[in-house]
Amino acid sequence: MRHRYSVFFLPLHILADFFCLNAAFVLAYNVKFGSVSAVAEPPYATLWLVFNLVWLVIAITLKPYNFPRQLFKIDHLLKKQAMVIGVHVAAIAVYWVFTQAYYYSRDHLFYTYILFFFLGAAYRIGGLLFLREYRARGYNNRRYVVVGYGKLSKTITRFYDIHPEMGFRFCGFFDHSSSENRLALKGGYEDLATYIRDNQIDCVYCCLPYIDNTYLRQIVDNADDLDYQVKLLVDFRGFLSRGTSVEYHDFLPVLNLSSQILEDFRVNALKRAFDILFSLGVIVLGSPIFVAVALATRLSSKGPIFYAQERVGREGIPFTIYKFRSMYVNSEKAGPSLSQGLQDNRITPWGRFMRRTRLDELPQFFNVLKGDMSVVGPRPERQYFIDQIVEIAPEYRDLLKVKPGITSIGQVKFGYAANVDEMVKRLRFDLLYPERRSFGLDIWIIVQTVRVMMQGRGQ
Repeated sequence: MRHRYSVFFLPLHILADFFCLNAAFVLAYNVKFGSVSAVAEPPYATLWLVFNLVWLVIAITLKPYNFPRQLFKIDHLLKKQAMVIGVHVAAIAVYWVFTQAYYYSRDHLFYTYILFFFLGAAYRIGGLLFLREYRARGYNNRRYVVVGYGKLSKTITRFYDIHPEMGFRFCGFFDHSSSENRLALKGGYEDLATYIRDNQIDCVYCCLPYIDNTYLRQIVDNADDLDYQVKLLVDFRGFLSRGTSVEYHDFLPVLNLSSQILEDFRVNALKRAFDILFSLGVIVLGSPIFVAVALATRLSSKGPIFYAQERVGREGIPFTIYKFRSMYVNSEKAGPSLSQGLQDNRITPWGRFMRRTRLDELPQFFNVLKGDMSVVGPRPERQYFIDQIVEIAPEYRDLLKVKPGITSIGQVKFGYAANVDEMVKRLRFDLLYPERRSFGLDIWIIVQTVRVMMQGRGQ
């Protein structure tokens, strides 16, 4: 059976984490209370069950155990472990506050996560060392061929020769036969499909400088039927497109065109999970504030409590954004117009306070739950103003690659814009986000936003 032992890696990884999680929970209880006799009794029995259910949901939804071999390294393993633990901490915190279970010991939770991290790190390091030695001895290998023969194609074979712990076994070059390469080739293009089937090849590296696009298309089309991955070997960094993943073998970038695309865990799964948990926390815990602001908005001036407006989101897709109304009704009857700051006579007195404290933005957490927005991201604009901004700064289109957010670097560092020129100035800050976005940067922006709210410095 092909790769008969590899199928056990994923379930073993999951089971090991469940064992470490439960061991850490019990050991932490013993450290805190000096005994484990009551750990399976209420109220900690409930918390113990929730711990396991939350971890199961994380394992199913975020899929934190999928690693390509090139990234199966200790730094990647520990970073992903820390990130998933962070999501688990956030979920338990929401559960704790929502159920008002303040009788649980904070020390016990702290000890549990510390022990969980170190136990998980220990078995990951030990397992990785064992797996590297196992593969270096010739077991658990992946067979690969290289299509297109030349100087570049030899770099991938040299890479795997000096990294036997990755477990890749070279099975030959394929190309058009000539007097220069005849002795080095295993066969020609016409022999490739049969060879892959007979020798159970797992991966086909295609060297773009030496392969014709017609043959490349045939290789890609046959990938699903013959069960192998297709990867492009290139000698430049500019051949990137959406839907491809990049694996760096030292200095050499390899584009993965197979269906098993490397998931960008930090940017996609973790960010979405954080958005949902954070928004739910704000909505649930801040419900009294929502009610108070809604009443004040209703009583302070005539008109609806909420203000709805079409904005442009990711990939240019329009959506409806919601805010607490801070202006008088029909303030834009003459056409789209930006706010001229807190002295704008269209803004109600209560609206000025909401804008300084950013309270008018609170309903946008429902936009986050719907998936139209993120907690952190560049501010969404109306198409009317986007057209004007693009004429001055075409790079604005880069912001449409990511979801818009409730708060952003531009909102923290610049604030609301009163005209298109100021929107372009704010753009300079927001352009930093798409290429640098990370969980740590999002947390920093949120902290800075809270500081602005507390100080009432919103413009």
